[in-house]
Amino acid sequence: MGKSLEELHYFDLPPFFSDTEVANIVPGTEDRRYALLKRAMARGDLLHMRKGVYCVAKRYQRKALNLYSIAQRMYGPSYVSFESALSYRSWIPEAVPWVTSACVRRSREFQTPLGAFTFTRVPAKVFLAHVERLVSDADSFFMATPWRAIADYIYAHGKEWKGIHPLIHSLRIDEEYLQAATRDELEDLDRSFGKARVSAFLNGVIRELNL
Repeated sequence: MGKSLEELHYFDLPPFFSDTEVANIVPGTEDRRYALLKRAMARGDLLHMRKGVYCVAKRYQRKALNLYSIAQRMYGPSYVSFESALSYRSWIPEAVPWVTSACVRRSREFQTPLGAFTFTRVPAKVFLAHVERLVSDADSFFMATPWRAIADYIYAHGKEWKGIHPLIHSLRIDEEYLQAATRDELEDLDRSFGKARVSAFLNGVIRELNL
C-alpha cells in the first residue's frame, strides 16, 4: 500500500526524482500529491529543480549528489560537454560553477537550488560520437571526450578557429594535451560531427600538428 510523504522517510526516496516516481509511491489524485510536495518544499524537505522534478534536501541525502548525473535527468537526451567536460578532465584550469551540457532538443537553462544547468543544442550527425559513459561512486553519466567538448564549443559559440592557438590562449588548454591528438581521432570526430565550421577547425589542427 502506498504511503503519504508525511509517512515516508525521506531516506527511502531516491535523491532526485520526478512526479512519475512520486505517483508510484503516494496514492490518490495528482492534486493531492502536488499539495504534499508543496508542503514538503515549504518545510525545506524537498528542493524544486524544474517542473515535475525534485531533489531531497541535503540533510536526507545518503551521499553527496553528483551534479553531472543529475544533469542527465534534468533534460535529455544530453551529455556533459563544453567547459564542464574540459574542467572535469583537467584540460582547462578553471573550475566551472555551473553544469554545461549538449542536448538534442532546444537549448534550455535551469536555475536551481543546486546551481545552474545549461543545455545547448548540438545537431551533430552522430549525437553520442566521442561521448563516454563514466561512473563515479555508483553514479553514471555521459561526458564528451576533450576533443568532442571542443568541437561542441566551437559549433555552439560560432568560433572560426583554424588551429590550436585559440585553444591555448582563449581556453588556456595546455599544449601538451593538444599535441597528444591523433589523426584518426580527429578525422573520425569530423565525420561524425558533420558541420563545416567544426570540420575547418579539425582539419586545421591536423595540418598544424602535422598529423
